[in-house]
Amino acid sequence: MKTRTLIAAALIIVGILAFVYQGITYTTTEDAIDIGPLKVTTQETHTIPLPPIVGGIALVGGVLMLVAGGKYV
Repeated sequence: MKTRTLIAAALIIVGILAFVYQGITYTTTEDAIDIGPLKVTTQETHTIPLPPIVGGIALVGGVLMLVAGGKYV
């Protein structure tokens, strides 16, 4: 497979995933209290939002790369 086709396919997949999930969520664990043998931890959930425009740009860019790759290469 050509490199351009692989990049275009990756952009299309990223665009679809950005529309479906609309953000990246991850969890961190932190020590709240650490006094000798007593240890208390907390888990915090963080979200990095992905606006739909990011998914649209990636999707359109991937499709354009596929179309342009077939015509000009």
